[in-house]
Amino acid sequence: MSERVYLFKGFERFWHWSQAALIIFMLVSGFEIRGTYNLLGFERAVDLHVTAAWTLVGLWVFAIFWHVTTGEWRQYIPTFDKVVAIMNYYSSGIFKNEPHPFKPSSRQKHNPLQRLTYLAILTLLSPLIWITGWLYLYYADWANWGLSSLQLEWVATGHVIGAFLMLAFLISHLYLATTGHKVTSQIKAMITGWEELD
Repeated sequence: MSERVYLFKGFERFWHWSQAALIIFMLVSGFEIRGTYNLLGFERAVDLHVTAAWTLVGLWVFAIFWHVTTGEWRQYIPTFDKVVAIMNYYSSGIFKNEPHPFKPSSRQKHNPLQRLTYLAILTLLSPLIWITGWLYLYYADWANWGLSSLQLEWVATGHVIGAFLMLAFLISHLYLATTGHKVTSQIKAMITGWEELD
């Protein structure tokens, strides 16, 4: 028997899908900028990459405001409670049809492993991508900022490493989104707001 729980409000769903689309587009355009393939042309790819980046910054400003004013920021407070059990579930229990050790609710949408992952993205991966991206974008101003000794290739390498880490997160996120009550239940929850649970 399953029950339906309302987990994701309208803005969360809008934020999630908009952010996903912008990140995927920046990955596609970014790898073109690096010369991996040619879809848009270098100049257009750069212009669109920068536009998408600033659009994502604007989206994050609204998202931060929304999380703070609604109290939803509490959903991301890290905890180590049941982390080992959840890691065991994803590494072997899921293949044995064992029950998930965490049951989401409107008060606790994310399991402890998700919370730790999102914390790492917010505190490590995002700053790596944004700082190297802004440095890359404003390369001509480095001398005025006293950053002449900074190496462009190190900044570019850091940005590409961040992109590959984001791609790895995206792939694992897509896989884990299929591990709910049904293959599509978590994806459906991010569309409708409602998730079916065992």
